[in-house]
Amino acid sequence: MVQDGFAYRFDWGPNGLRSLAPCVDVVVIVDVLRFTSAVSAAIESGCEVLPYRWADEGAPAFAAEHGAELAGMRERGVASLSPTDLLAREPGGRIVLPSPNGSALSFAAREHGARHVLAGCLRNATATAAAARRLAAGGAIAVIAAGERWRGSTGPIRPAVEDLLGAGAVLAA
Repeated sequence: MVQDGFAYRFDWGPNGLRSLAPCVDVVVIVDVLRFTSAVSAAIESGCEVLPYRWADEGAPAFAAEHGAELAGMRERGVASLSPTDLLAREPGGRIVLPSPNGSALSFAAREHGARHVLAGCLRNATATAAAARRLAAGGAIAVIAAGERWRGSTGPIRPAVEDLLGAGAVLAA
């Protein structure tokens, strides 16, 4: 179901992304807790964020290839998915932010044909919606709520109410 004929389209997780990305001009990924809120905070602090698949052994090489710091566990003293930590960073840095849901979807969006990929959340819904409309230039926009897949799980996603609220905020803005 690609929701043909609608300027704004909505779906959940990897299956929704796979279905809608090839049919739209802009994909907005919404993973409120935590990836897209982390992206919003990093951008606000002047950093560039590169998404990457979760638990992929290629992440360190990807970060090195792009001159970026690889985010990890907050306790290890490196960049993490904590919006509070990211807001305190110095401007100009590049960070690879792997996560099992939003980052994995953002990384996969290009593989599924997305021309433009944005990170939407409650804290940036209005700005994200405006950017999506500008980039789409009258074309279709898909908003994908990440939902949640537990580490190591290959089963279906669990819908997450916070992602539904974030997606609704982007769609309503």
